[in-house]
Amino acid sequence: MLDTATYTPRLVSVYRDEIRAKMKEEFGYTNDMQIPRLDKIVLNIGCGAEAVRDSKKAKSAQEDLTLIAGQKALTTLAKKSIAGFRVREDMPLGAKVTLRGNRMYEFLDRLITIAMPRIRDFRGVSGKSFDGRGNYAMGMKEHIVFPEIDFDKVDETWGMDIVIATTAKTDAEAKALLKSFNMPFNS
Repeated sequence: MLDTATYTPRLVSVYRDEIRAKMKEEFGYTNDMQIPRLDKIVLNIGCGAEAVRDSKKAKSAQEDLTLIAGQKALTTLAKKSIAGFRVREDMPLGAKVTLRGNRMYEFLDRLITIAMPRIRDFRGVSGKSFDGRGNYAMGMKEHIVFPEIDFDKVDETWGMDIVIATTAKTDAEAKALLKSFNMPFNS
């Protein structure tokens, strides 16, 4: 059994021992609190039309996202009824989860070192998906690249949104931070 009181994720150690000093030197921060760090990672699976036809699809997406994240995912509900899409108010349409602390670093480590290399024809992620405030958003076409998902038991493959929120003030700082974590940018 893993002792969570003394356990430190690998990327936390890398950040503390290497990345902070490198970022401080590169950007000339005068105070350690100015150095950007990861704030949270938000994962989202939207089922779309499948959830409208079969309500069990949203439950399946929630269970898969819970396995991937290592913490219970919330079911997302429709805010308004849309007759054209046959969506009713409060109908389950997907799942989301927000990761912070050690779980966030563990997920980022698994994403970069295990999941991304398993993507077919992977040539890196876009370096242009920053929002102007130091946050990075990306999408994955299949959630089955994560090792927690048993490929044989999957009835449907879901697309997945991943948003990495940082405390960086600019996109250049956030990109440097994520590059330090070995995020494979293609540009």
